[in-house]
Amino acid sequence: MAILSGRTGEARAALHYIDGEWLSGNPPIMGPLTNGAWMASVAFDGARAFAGLAPDLDRHAMRCISSARVLGLEPPLGAEQIVALAWEGIGRFKEGAELYIRPMFFAEDGFVTPRAESTRFVLTLFEAPMPPAEGFTAHLSKLRRPGPETAPTAAKASCLYPQSAAALRAARTEGFDNAVMLDANGNVSEFATANIFIVKDGVTATPVPNGTFLNGITRQRVIGLLAQAGMEVRERTLRFDEVLAADEIFATGNYSKVTPLTGLEDRTLQPGPVAAKARELYFAWAETTERRPPA
Repeated sequence: MAILSGRTGEARAALHYIDGEWLSGNPPIMGPLTNGAWMASVAFDGARAFAGLAPDLDRHAMRCISSARVLGLEPPLGAEQIVALAWEGIGRFKEGAELYIRPMFFAEDGFVTPRAESTRFVLTLFEAPMPPAEGFTAHLSKLRRPGPETAPTAAKASCLYPQSAAALRAARTEGFDNAVMLDANGNVSEFATANIFIVKDGVTATPVPNGTFLNGITRQRVIGLLAQAGMEVRERTLRFDEVLAADEIFATGNYSKVTPLTGLEDRTLQPGPVAAKARELYFAWAETTERRPPA
């Protein structure tokens, strides 16, 4: 298995399912005339595998298909096939490997508008150790999330990520790890790369989905788990001054699952009990999920 340079520069193994074959390394998949390369007709999703588990893999596969259709693509395979291929790929790594699983669709042909019947599929799995829940810092971004009338926000689409990258670059220039993003109305939307939760006086709140951010799969799972544990969670409009005044702030996302915020602007925060409980509940729930390929 070929070794690639990873997210933080470390070496990691990667495998890709392309046109019926498993390939290693970083094989080319697009040419200069590929619609996905120059017109950004690319939809993807990200799931996780760790300890022989692949939590919510089916939901990530279904969302990838939905995202592709938002972009005018026509996926050539269904969610069950993606799940089966992902499990096959997981089995090609060492037992218990911590992996990022990325199904992706893009159009090969089309002039501006993608030709739906030219949609191609690529599945990538690569080693990505689960980050420790040590916390991160953030500031308020000057950039704002687009609405559904200005961008394909209903999709997990590659064309939306340059804005996240710009917000991260600006944050890191100022000495922060991430950024809080507002929507066009000045309400809190999410972090640049994850969903946001705050806790005030024992009540957890998170922005109500309004078309400016993805209603994350891990976000939904954590809301449900906290509610089942008897904790109050409200989805509502949030203003940034409420975030600044929160007793506790944390993020949810597929890559790191649940991570506490330890600094916002010039304020230092301690990892709080709700984030710790959410993380505990998530990994306990994950232990109940399927550990092997479906029959």
